[in-house]
This record gives sequence, structure tokens and C-alpha cells, in this order.
Amino acid sequence: MTKHHWWAGVIVVGLSATVLAAPPAGHPTVEQAGQALKLPPTDAELNNEGKVLQTISSNEYVYIEVSSAGRKRWLAAPATELKSGDTIRFPNGTLMSNFYSKRLQRNFDEVLFVGRIKTIAK
Repeated sequence: MTKHHWWAGVIVVGLSATVLAAPPAGHPTVEQAGQALKLPPTDAELNNEGKVLQTISSNEYVYIEVSSAGRKRWLAAPATELKSGDTIRFPNGTLMSNFYSKRLQRNFDEVLFVGRIKTIAK
């Protein structure tokens, strides 16, 4: 096989792999699907409500102690301005038990990590 034939085979094999790897028509690409999974929760997904008791800022996050459904709990959310007494809505999120924050040098029994919170008027 000559050099030209070898390269032609590589190009054909490379093109075949690219065509086979493409998603079906109407489906998102891997990159689009990944971005969709990173979207913050919609208003409909903010199905929990609580009253802000205190906040602790930590770079791009804010830890929020809330009174919700008759108990106190900690949330971690993207940084936002809140004050004690604010009423917020938040999604179910991801619960972490025995969470240690290196930045705050503090252990939390539980922290609910959420992608979004929304302040509501009361």
C-alpha cells in the first residue's frame, strides 16, 4: 500500500467514526445535553419554602439557615443577597450529611445544595 492509499484509509475510517458518533436528527449533541443538565431549576421546581434565619457568605456560594416545614436546616446556594426574615423558595437539591466546609472550617450535620433560590414577597 502506498502512502496515499494509507492516508485515504485513515480519512475514510475517521469520517465513518464521526458519522456514527453523531446523534440522531432532532436530538441534542453531547455538549447541548450537558448544558441542559446544568440549567438552574425552574420556578415550578422551587417546591420548598423557608424563612431565612442567618446567612454565611463563602465566595460564589452562600450558606443559608432556614426554618422550613417546622425545622431548621442549612442550604448552600449560588451567592445572593439575603437578610434574616426573608422568605425564599428552593428546590429539593442534593443533601450532604456531615459536610465539612474547608473555607468556613465548620462542620454541618446536613447541607442541602441547591442550584437556585428565589426570594418571595410575604
